[in-house]
Amino acid sequence: QFEEFGGGLVQPGGSLNLSCIASGLRFSTYHLGWYRQVPGKGHEWVAIISNDQTTRYIESVKGRFTISRDNAQNSLYLQMNNLEPEDTAVYSCNRFHSGWRDLQDWGRGTQVTVSE
Repeated sequence: QFEEFGGGLVQPGGSLNLSCIASGLRFSTYHLGWYRQVPGKGHEWVAIISNDQTTRYIESVKGRFTISRDNAQNSLYLQMNNLEPEDTAVYSCNRFHSGWRDLQDWGRGTQVTVSE
């Protein structure tokens, strides 16, 4: 189970720090990801972090977003800087693996809106 926090309304160029708390899984053993979804589309992975702290990002957020994890707190974070209107979406966290498109146990997510 995943619960996300930290979204909001921010102007272009602003920053937000998202948090995710996980329960019911051996958190430290999983690769994890932040995903986003806009109306009418499926989830898109944005940033992933492996169980050994290796990170990957989609091209459009490289240099602006930073993913991190705290295994002791079962927590995942996404620091988002220099936000753009195109970043507007509902952001969710979940495990990451080759079958991520079939994940069903999504939390409610947190809305990020970037607008003047």
